[in-house]
Amino acid sequence: MTVSRPSSKRRTRPTPTAGVGRAAPPWRTLAVFLAPAFILYTIFLVFPLAQALFFSLFEWKGSARGSFVGLQNFATLFGRFPLNEQLPRALMHNSIFFVVTMIIQVSLGLLFAVLLQREFRGRQFFRTVYVLPFMISPLVVGYVWSLILNPTFGPVNATLRSLGLDGLARPWLGDPSTAFPTIMLVNVWFWLGFPMLLFAAGLAAIPEDFAEAAQVDGANRWQVFRHVTFPLLIPVFGTVTVLTFIRSFNVFGLVWSLGGVDGGPVGTTDVLGLLFYRTAFRGGVDAFGVASALAVIMFAVIFGAAIVFRWWFHRLEGGLT
Repeated sequence: MTVSRPSSKRRTRPTPTAGVGRAAPPWRTLAVFLAPAFILYTIFLVFPLAQALFFSLFEWKGSARGSFVGLQNFATLFGRFPLNEQLPRALMHNSIFFVVTMIIQVSLGLLFAVLLQREFRGRQFFRTVYVLPFMISPLVVGYVWSLILNPTFGPVNATLRSLGLDGLARPWLGDPSTAFPTIMLVNVWFWLGFPMLLFAAGLAAIPEDFAEAAQVDGANRWQVFRHVTFPLLIPVFGTVTVLTFIRSFNVFGLVWSLGGVDGGPVGTTDVLGLLFYRTAFRGGVDAFGVASALAVIMFAVIFGAAIVFRWWFHRLEGGLT
């Protein structure tokens, strides 16, 4: 009787990395998958930007295009009253908006991300609470906060009065000294969950071996965070900085719902988005050309600053290797 023995050769099982390093798919396959995103990007981003640049170079009488005027619409922005006063003021407000948002929001976002990395009861609940606000429309958030901060029946002033702090109760959105800081704090609360999520993802991607090796060498928790964890989060800081800058210079809905389309009181909450809206819909017969020129300037500022930030953080990342 012949006994069959199993072959000594073992079949190699496919590993999770099998197929990695294969040649890229044919260009036709890539084109099919990239075409929908490319078409949407072109229709909703590239075409409007090109159209705005085109409009900014012509004279307009209502919706009728006139002759080619070159940079005349740009000169109008800096030379016609009140645009020559409103544009520098709005640009300064957007810059302050970015700096304050970046300092407070990034600091708190990193702090909460570090705290929520630890295992404790209710961690998922707190993550959801912090993330939930920026999933709501800015107009809705602004309207709700305008009710909360209402000087007559708002709970903020009512709470202060009930605590005997009547001197602190005030019209938060009606006082020129408090309107813009209040809107910036509401914006920080609104977007706090976004940098927190990015920092949490960055912290989760750092191998624990790095911290353990530093602790073996005698480093305490603060030294591990300062010299190991923090430098490895620089790519996340770069992403958060660029996105925060873009969002700060495109802010419109939240400021409009809290301060009004005129950036009240007395222009203390005016930003570029509001100025563009007023120029486009209240700017007179040549509104198309002047508003398009403002849109081009906004794009140039945002795009140029984003390039500079990416270059700077890329250099910082290169210094880590």
